[in-house]
Amino acid sequence: MKISNQNWLALLQKNKVIAVIRSSNKDLALQMAFAVAKGGVKLIEITWNSDRASETISQLRDELPGCTIGTGTLLTLEQQRKAIASGAQFLFTPHTDIAMIEASGDIPIIPGALSPTEIVTAWNAGASCVKVFPVQAVGGASYIKSLQAPLGHIPLIPTGGVTVDNAKSFLLAGASAIGLSRELFPQELVVKRDWEAIALRCQNLLKQLTGK
Repeated sequence: MKISNQNWLALLQKNKVIAVIRSSNKDLALQMAFAVAKGGVKLIEITWNSDRASETISQLRDELPGCTIGTGTLLTLEQQRKAIASGAQFLFTPHTDIAMIEASGDIPIIPGALSPTEIVTAWNAGASCVKVFPVQAVGGASYIKSLQAPLGHIPLIPTGGVTVDNAKSFLLAGASAIGLSRELFPQELVVKRDWEAIALRCQNLLKQLTGK
């Protein structure tokens, strides 16, 4: 199923958390995705620099029909074209590239930006929303809050410094959703393949954010 920009914003409003999976082993990436899905996370990003990312995305589209599967760390138009062909339902880039935004068609694209100028440039070029990255380097949740007065009309997704402990502060500061990577997948749990612990970690995070 294709996700329109309107549907994408509704998904963010409902789900709040994007699990970012980066792995040099395809089988591990799949298990990580299954674990967060079991924990209630419905938005899953497989970074394009993961092992066999296109295969992983295609397989997860089939095996996790209740989730929305996208990709990130897209750096070029060619990577973006291949990602779309693999079935990615949303696209993240670490930077703002207007050509990539324009080439995304009706697939939600969330470019990375940091300064107000970059954020507005990305939004005006047609971004579905904007990834504020790396947010911790510029003040974390307080930076997101400071952007709200002039740029509150632009949906922002902070990444790069969002943790399980500070996640709620970003939403309270005005973020539309948050992206977490290593914070959801502590190395010791991945090494032990303790998928139940990772699922529980996700459940606890969602409970913290929603109160449910």
